[in-house]
Amino acid sequence: MRDTRASLLSEAEILVRGRGYSGFSYADLAEAVGIRKASIHHHFRTKEDLAAALIEAYDARYDAALADILTETSDGVARIEAYGRLYLGGVEQGLGCLCAALAVELETLPDGLRRRIGAFFDKHIAWLVAVLAEGVADGSIRAGIDPPSHARMVVATLEGALLLERFLAGPEGFGQALGALSAGLRPVRPGVESTA
Repeated sequence: MRDTRASLLSEAEILVRGRGYSGFSYADLAEAVGIRKASIHHHFRTKEDLAAALIEAYDARYDAALADILTETSDGVARIEAYGRLYLGGVEQGLGCLCAALAVELETLPDGLRRRIGAFFDKHIAWLVAVLAEGVADGSIRAGIDPPSHARMVVATLEGALLLERFLAGPEGFGQALGALSAGLRPVRPGVESTA
């Protein structure tokens, strides 16, 4: 027997990342999963409950990925590149970031979802601040950057590249954007011209 709740979450994530929160209905989700619309309410009473569960699951996947990056990579720029590659799957699938897709509709979302989306991005920015600060301290990221402002720049660059490259060059274009971002963070070596 399949896990209906997991199927609902999986299909709803695809719908939100592709169409946005307002761009799908429980009827769309029921059709995608192959169940009656009324059956969805057994698992998620409201669309807000469904979106909250989506954010929670998405956040948990990212938490695991961020922990893996810290375990598997010690160089600051390599960690930023690994973080950037987390977005690449969205480009390859033609889907946006779940929380960015929701944030686009921020003014129409319930307060509880707004708080969850804000917490997701706050956590990522805090993680990036720590990675950048550690990289500056160990010399793997160029000296003189401001980790808080650069952390926001990293998220903005990757979210923007994800959106743009879904329509333009795809993974290759995203890779170019990530490469330019990484180049701007590399330490300047004596006798080597900076690309930043």
